[in-house]
Amino acid sequence: MDNDVRQLRNVAGLSQQALGERLGVSRQTINAIEQGRYDPSLPLAIRLARFFGRSVEEIFHCDD
Repeated sequence: MDNDVRQLRNVAGLSQQALGERLGVSRQTINAIEQGRYDPSLPLAIRLARFFGRSVEEIFHCDD
């Protein structure tokens, strides 16, 4: 699944560590999501979307 987490994080001026702390996950989790190696759980995807003021569908894109 593709996502815009890295772009949104960069625009917000946050490091992976800072974003992880704000969402209650590790820097490694944020890195894995950005690299497409890990699809977040639904609760984490919703937290990311709310944090960035977007819908889940705006951040995560199915790679059909």
